[in-house]
Amino acid sequence: QHLLQRGVFRIYTNTDVLGCELGGALKNVVAIASGIAQGLFVGDNTRAAVMTRGLAELTRLGVAMGANPATFYGLAGMGDLMVTCMSPHSRNRHVGEQLGLGIPIDEILGDMTMVAEGVKTASTVHEMAAEYDIAMPVCESVYQVVTGEITAPEAYTGLRQAGQEAQPG
Repeated sequence: QHLLQRGVFRIYTNTDVLGCELGGALKNVVAIASGIAQGLFVGDNTRAAVMTRGLAELTRLGVAMGANPATFYGLAGMGDLMVTCMSPHSRNRHVGEQLGLGIPIDEILGDMTMVAEGVKTASTVHEMAAEYDIAMPVCESVYQVVTGEITAPEAYTGLRQAGQEAQPG
């Protein structure tokens, strides 16, 4: 840590390997949801709600799997989530925005030169949420949109009506 730290470049450590891995992978699904909200022009408050609820979902799943909840509120969780959801360079946010604009997933992915990991991760999250019996309406909506089960506007309508899951978020 000390050897690599220089100027404004700082290194932080975390012993919660599982939480860091989950945060790093699952935030991509929430970034797609944030992008969908952006593509639907629903506003910054809605995007913030999607990110906040998405973080709560990731935390619930991580805790159920044995991760430390504090990891999700640090740089490996919220920090990475925020930049991935808001950056104009985020591939996953871009995919979501294009979905929100009504562009088919195959066309979006065909036009990309890099991988948007959240598209495939959405299926994994869908399976893990079922296995651990965790309510994850934001991530589930992304899964349904990328698999073509519902449209982006239908996902947004469903999310507005959701929020009755037993856990806070």
